[in-house]
Amino acid sequence: MDSQPGRPKRLSLSLPLLRTSRDHHRAGTLTLGNLISSLGEASFGWALVLFSLLTLLPLPPGSSILTAIPLLVTTVQMMLGYPFVRLPGFLARMKVDQEKLRRKVLRLRPVTRRLERVLRRRHTILFERRNERAIGALLFVISFALFLPVPFSGWFPAASLLIVGVGFVEQDGLVAAVGLAFGVLSVVLTVTLLISISAGFEAILH
Repeated sequence: MDSQPGRPKRLSLSLPLLRTSRDHHRAGTLTLGNLISSLGEASFGWALVLFSLLTLLPLPPGSSILTAIPLLVTTVQMMLGYPFVRLPGFLARMKVDQEKLRRKVLRLRPVTRRLERVLRRRHTILFERRNERAIGALLFVISFALFLPVPFSGWFPAASLLIVGVGFVEQDGLVAAVGLAFGVLSVVLTVTLLISISAGFEAILH
């Protein structure tokens, strides 16, 4: 974690999400819009973290077509230069299953603990406004790969978006860059699987 003076130290990546979702759940106000606003003033980093976590929840096959929509909206807004996330009304009002979210966050604790050991504020040039549109475009491509109903490929772009989101939250350019690189590989994997599936169908038809 970052130890620079004047910057509060986050004890855990999971605690803000767990506490905020719990408080909204108890108040009966646990929606995507309320959760994002409470986490970090509708920041893109927390939006990426939360929405990628939603895609990793234990849901029926093909659900990524729906769960990827908030990520597509978020990354398009980043690409267009929005200063913060503005969820459309139907997404902002979408209810969140607090128990499923809590279980997924706790299940990912071994991963987030490892990240917490290396996270610190560095290479912040990546987060400058002049780079935001290009990063947003790349994240949109990764989100679109997640949106496509390609078997066995959805976990990889979701994980890469989660890593990028953590990098944004903690202003760690190195971690965000690793997430982006992983995302590019996930896009390549998705395209490769699409080509293989398409070739398989053509072989069956002919």
